[in-house]
Amino acid sequence: MTFSDDELKHFEDVGAELPSGGVSAYVENDGAQIWHASFGAGPAVILLHGGLGHAGNWQHQVQPLVDAGHQVVVVDSRGHGHSSRDGRPYSYELMATDVFAVMDALGLKRAAIVGWSDGAVIGLIMADKAPERVSGLFYFACNVDDSGTYPFEMTPVIGRCFNRHVKDYGRLSATPDAFQAFADAVGLMQRTQPNYSAAQLEGIRVPVTVAQSEKEEFIRPEHAAYLARTIPGAELVLLPVVSHFAPLQRPEVFNAQVLRFLGRVGA
Repeated sequence: MTFSDDELKHFEDVGAELPSGGVSAYVENDGAQIWHASFGAGPAVILLHGGLGHAGNWQHQVQPLVDAGHQVVVVDSRGHGHSSRDGRPYSYELMATDVFAVMDALGLKRAAIVGWSDGAVIGLIMADKAPERVSGLFYFACNVDDSGTYPFEMTPVIGRCFNRHVKDYGRLSATPDAFQAFADAVGLMQRTQPNYSAAQLEGIRVPVTVAQSEKEEFIRPEHAAYLARTIPGAELVLLPVVSHFAPLQRPEVFNAQVLRFLGRVGA
């Protein structure tokens, strides 16, 4: 039976957790302890989650990618999930260095990146700064400048996701009572970053798939089209029925495009 959770009621009630069998560890990088886990063997693909979430949000992606012959690496972004942070403001560039540190710790010279929302920006910065280490980028559900977003409007689906993030932060974080300060700091980053120019996008030299959901709540479709048009060789794919939360709502729809992307980049 095909799993679906369009309204995120299951996610709010039960959450999402990684499968068993992974090997997890921490790596120290620039004032933080970054938690990561690795599953399977084969060409590496790194899954980078969205803001306020954690690596467990990739529950429905890890095993299918392992079954397809990949080493799957998940990372709790700085200050998210099990990972710690210092007192500095968040920046996507700093978080990109965290992922490179994870790659170094695992001995990965190169990997494909699948980024969701904030994780997509982190992947873009990685592709920009060190293209030799990124075999391809699946850029899902994120802007590259402040023209790309809709005015925020709370919906029941967003509210359910937020409620689960609050619960998970209290369960996983070393500072379980600090969710509001954490959310405020991440929100500041999201409101002021990223700010990639068209010229910078034209300089990206890795294969990129820009994925846009039909019911996306945050990112304007014309912005996704702009990214695909401006990044050399990029392609645009539309995910039907789903929204910003596609990996949780209809995993088979999302995973099919990720697997297609990995085949496209030879990863």
